[in-house]
Amino acid sequence: MDYVSWIALRAAEGVGPVLFRRLLERFDSPDKALSASPGALMSVRGMTAQVATAIGGDTCRRFAEAEYHKIVNAGVRLLTFLDAEYPRRLFEIGDPPPLLYLRGTVTFWEPAVAVVGSRRATREGLKVAERLSTELAEAGIAVVSGMARGIDTAAHRGSLAGGGVTLAVLGCGLDVVYPPENQGLADRIAEGGCIISEFPLGTQPLAEHFPRRNRIISGLSRGVLVVEAVEKSGSLITARYALDQGREVLAVPGPISSPANRGSNRLIKQGAQLVDCVDDILEAIQIDRKTQHPSLFDTASAPMRSTLTPREAAVYGLIAQGPRHLDEITLALELTPGEVSAMVLGLELKGMLTQLPGSYYSIS
Repeated sequence: MDYVSWIALRAAEGVGPVLFRRLLERFDSPDKALSASPGALMSVRGMTAQVATAIGGDTCRRFAEAEYHKIVNAGVRLLTFLDAEYPRRLFEIGDPPPLLYLRGTVTFWEPAVAVVGSRRATREGLKVAERLSTELAEAGIAVVSGMARGIDTAAHRGSLAGGGVTLAVLGCGLDVVYPPENQGLADRIAEGGCIISEFPLGTQPLAEHFPRRNRIISGLSRGVLVVEAVEKSGSLITARYALDQGREVLAVPGPISSPANRGSNRLIKQGAQLVDCVDDILEAIQIDRKTQHPSLFDTASAPMRSTLTPREAAVYGLIAQGPRHLDEITLALELTPGEVSAMVLGLELKGMLTQLPGSYYSIS
């Protein structure tokens, strides 16, 4: 895998996740996109002359070479959305990160539940988050959070205490521990789970990075549990992402006199699943604790572990957002019917798609 080209294309100013995928569909590899002529680049939907100039320049390539050197020295692993290990649930979110930085080992991605909440949590909120996360871990559920102060920290600690897998998604580079006091926790997570970021090494924890981070937290999960949240909190942004992504939204109720619970209580008023025990979570995400065991979801034996071509990834990503007719796929991806039929067949043979009546397809 030519990771330098992946890093370079992602680093080009104006190339976000959606445009990156369109470039890959058009040119088959980041390297070919980087060396494409301005005219060829302008044929890609959403391209501008300014972005085409950035792609064709040397700046992003020089950055990528230096970045890859740092990645190797830091012991960080890269994962592209064409890799077999890439979490397939992220294809359902519409703008999956084309490149993930990983520290640690992912024993399994699925099933997972996000546990999020206030950075300034109450003592009771911290106890609830840690206890529920421990019980989720004991039930074989991966716990996803953002390693922030408060509820996030309690969630990771609870999962580790339960002997489970915990996934921390950062709004900064993997070599920047934020908050700094969580350095020890980060080391423990990397030993028994994984720390994840889509941001290059050295990226600082700027405010605008956290909403982007939150879409990955919810995207990795079957459901998002909000333990405590004030009004207009980042946890509510994660809950909104979860709704948009078709995930379950759950919340722990709290005293109506406490500002720390106003956001989470409002979620319940708006239809979020009320949670007062771990069984409420398991029921919402349709897991039977009697039959659940994490080894059933180990990445070594789980289905859908085949690598993808760029166009297969595009087809799979579209169908992952809901069943699609062959004609819809052809129109949306601007491919020929023959190309779509061949890719759909290939994905079926890999066990990733299921044909429905009337030439519709859904993910397996």
